[in-house]
Amino acid sequence: MGTPQFAVPILLALLEHQYPVAGVVTQPDRPVGRKRMLTPPPIKVAALAHGLAVFQPERIRRSESLEVIAKWQPEMIVTVAYGQILPPDLLASVPLQALNVHASLLPKYRGAAPIQWALMNGERETGITLMTMVKELDAGPMWASVAVPMHPDMTYGELHDELSHQGATLLINTLPRILRGELIAQPQDEASATYAPMLARADEQVDFAQSSYEVYNHIRAFSPAPGVFTYLNDKLFKIMRAQALHDWRGSAYPGEIVGADQEGLLIACQQGAIRALEVQLEGKKVQPAGEFVRGLRSIAGLRCFKR
Repeated sequence: MGTPQFAVPILLALLEHQYPVAGVVTQPDRPVGRKRMLTPPPIKVAALAHGLAVFQPERIRRSESLEVIAKWQPEMIVTVAYGQILPPDLLASVPLQALNVHASLLPKYRGAAPIQWALMNGERETGITLMTMVKELDAGPMWASVAVPMHPDMTYGELHDELSHQGATLLINTLPRILRGELIAQPQDEASATYAPMLARADEQVDFAQSSYEVYNHIRAFSPAPGVFTYLNDKLFKIMRAQALHDWRGSAYPGEIVGADQEGLLIACQQGAIRALEVQLEGKKVQPAGEFVRGLRSIAGLRCFKR
């Protein structure tokens, strides 16, 4: 059970190691992009390419949804970023395990967006945890985990791909030992639990009244897409990629454009600055910031605001 690209390597690993996958449960197709094209989840595309049955319930908790899954007679459930909370009846229905591959070192960052929140908080390490699902969110006993270092310039895209790969490896290495009864799942330390709630549109808005470290971490958490946004004078302005200039010591208001050249836009923070490398002005396409700069008459009076 999964939905985004993050889940695809894990499904492919199960198939490669000849685990009999009865079917794939994922979210319904959704409209995507400016043209609102109805688009299937990446895991659906992968499943159909391998001839697997796919089920896309709007609500997994409905009795008719559970009836469809019951007909598959699954012995085990593996979820990866599915996007809905499974009902206790479903968790209890499988004779072996209901496992979840979670993109953090639990009990830290329980919830829907552990990768982005770890980046926004400037963590230097995260990881993958394989756990048994329980009624409470990401609170079940843990079978195994693997730590993944985060270098200071790592973006969401880079960390996403590394954790997805590590998740597939962890599951394939651990699953045989679970099935043979060689492991005992360990309870989580509730006192150490932190949460990574689902992201809202407001979380994508960057605030230059913070330090360059905080601003840069925020940008990394949404890079390469969807990017963070601000308002360049009166227009929505997105920053997709940036470079940190923590040692910059100029005098300027937070958000003020203090430099522009072929490398990009230099934007002052409360302390330090960042250089925007790839941007998108409202109504325009994503473009290198140097190309955007060539279309400017002057940077005088240009400033990024938070609304």
